[in-house]
Amino acid sequence: MRYDFIIIGAGSAGCVLANRLSENPNNKVLLLEAGGPDKKMEIHIPAGYAKLFKSEVDWGYSTEPQKHVLNRRIYLPRGRTLGGSSSTNAMAYVRGNKEDYNDWAKFGNKGWGYEDVLPYFKKSEANEQINNPYHGTDGLLNVTYATRFDTPFSDAFVAACDESGIRRNDDYNGEKQEGASRLQFTIKDAKRFSAAVAFLKPAMHRKNLTVQTNAAVKQILIENDKAVGVEYFVGKNNTDKVFANKEVILSAGSFASPQILMLSGVGDADELKKHNIVCKKNLSGVGKNLQDHLFSGVSCLSNQEFGQNHHLKPINQLKGLMKYVFTKKGIFTISPLESAAFWMTDDSPDRVNYQFHFASLQVGEGYDYDFYDMKTFPFNDGFTILPTLLRPESRGYVRLGSNNAMDDPIIQPNFLEAEQDQITLLKAAKKAIEVIQASAFDKYRKRQITPPDMSSDDAIMLHLKKQLETVYHPIGTCKMGNDEMAVVDNQLRVKGIEGLRVIDASIMPTIVSGNTNAPVYMIAEKGAEMILNSL
Repeated sequence: MRYDFIIIGAGSAGCVLANRLSENPNNKVLLLEAGGPDKKMEIHIPAGYAKLFKSEVDWGYSTEPQKHVLNRRIYLPRGRTLGGSSSTNAMAYVRGNKEDYNDWAKFGNKGWGYEDVLPYFKKSEANEQINNPYHGTDGLLNVTYATRFDTPFSDAFVAACDESGIRRNDDYNGEKQEGASRLQFTIKDAKRFSAAVAFLKPAMHRKNLTVQTNAAVKQILIENDKAVGVEYFVGKNNTDKVFANKEVILSAGSFASPQILMLSGVGDADELKKHNIVCKKNLSGVGKNLQDHLFSGVSCLSNQEFGQNHHLKPINQLKGLMKYVFTKKGIFTISPLESAAFWMTDDSPDRVNYQFHFASLQVGEGYDYDFYDMKTFPFNDGFTILPTLLRPESRGYVRLGSNNAMDDPIIQPNFLEAEQDQITLLKAAKKAIEVIQASAFDKYRKRQITPPDMSSDDAIMLHLKKQLETVYHPIGTCKMGNDEMAVVDNQLRVKGIEGLRVIDASIMPTIVSGNTNAPVYMIAEKGAEMILNSL
C-alpha cells in the first residue's frame, strides 16, 4: 500500500499530525500505533490515572541502575495506546518558560523563539477560563482549571507559597511563569481530553486517514538516502510494508524514536555495528542528549479528611465512582495533582529552575510503598509538595539492547550526575519544607512525616534519593540544531535523509521548564505546518 504520509506513533504529536495532514482530502495519511485503541475505562476518568501504570497501556520501561541515586533502577512509564502518554499522564497543561524557547533560537534554531512558537500553543488551545493574548479559545485541545472538585489543602498551598515569598500567579502560562497557582489541565466535561480525543477522533471519519493499531514498527525503509516506507509487525512474527509518496514522520517519543532510527540504520556507526545493523547514515547524536525532570517529596499528615487518601478505601472508591457516574462531580474528576509553583534558587535569580507539584495526598512515612501503586498508599489523609528539578545539567542516552525491535532499548539518564542538579534539588526541597511549615497550613498540618530526618543537608538528600522518581518528561534524543550532535534541522528533517522527519519531544535541544505535554502539541502544530508549506 502507498500513502502520502506515514506517521509512526499515535501519541500527542502523532495525533496532531494525523489531524492536520489529513485536513486536505488529497493527502492520504497512515498513522501507525504500537499499542491498542484507547478503550480502557480508566484512561478517560481523570482519577483513573493511577490505574494505568504497568498496565497494558504502558510500555513500563526502566532505567539502568542510577549511580548517583543509590544505584536504583527507576521506573519510566510511557503511554502505549492511542493518545500515547497524553492518555496516561496527570493531564497538567504547562508550557514552560519563555526563555526556554529563546534558548533554542540562540542555539541556531531559527523560528523557534518564544514569539515564534506562541501562535502554535494558541492554535491548539481552547481555554475555558482564560481569554487573553497568551491563550487560545477555539482550538481543539480543551484546557481548564479543575472546577468539579478541590480541597482546601490546595488553597492553603498557594497561600503558604505566597507567605514564603513565592507570590501568587494565576496564569503560569501567561505573561510570566514564576509564582504559585492552581494547575491548568487537559480535561473536558470531567473526562481526560487526550490527544486521541482532541485531535484524532474528530478526524477518524476522513476517508483519507487510516489508523492502524497494534502495529509496532520494525524499521523505516531507506533507499539511497531517502525514506521510502515503513515495515511494521502484523501479529508477533509477520510484518507488512507500506510506502510513502512524500514523507515518513517519526513521532514515537524520546525512547522509541531514536530506537527506530537506529534499527533503520541511522545513528552512530560504531553502535550500529555492534548489533550487526548496516549503517545508512552516520549520525552520532541519535539517542544522545537525554534529559528528564525529577522530583521527590516533602509530606505531611493531615488532621482533617479533606485530601485524597481516605478516598482510597474501597467503600469510598465505590461512592466516588457513583458520584462521578451520576453527577460528573467529586474526586474522580481530577488528577492527583491540584496546584503548582515555579520558582528559582539563589544561584538562578532571574530564571525559574524548580517547580513544586502539589498533591492532596501522602504516600506514607517509610519507603516500603510503590509510588505507582495506590494500593500501597495509606488511608490517612495528608498533602505533599514534590520539589521538581526543571533544568537538569545531567545528560544521558538511549541505546539499542539488541537489533530486535520488540526488545526494550537501554535507557541511561545519568540522573543527578551533575553536582549542580543535586544542589538545586536540595535547595528546592528546603524551600518546600519552608512552605509546608508556613502558617497557612497550620489548621491542616498534623505533623510533617518526610523528610524523616532534617538534621543536615546530607540527611535531607538521602531522603530525596530514596524517594526520587522521574516526572516522565524525557526529551532530547533526536535534538534539533546545527552542531555535530544534532539529528534534525530547524525544519525537523533528519540530516542526510530525504523524506524523513522527527516530530516529538525528542527534538528539544534542552528541556523546557515545566511539564512537557503542552510543548509537544506546539511542536506538532508547527511541524505539521512546515510539512504542508513544503509541498
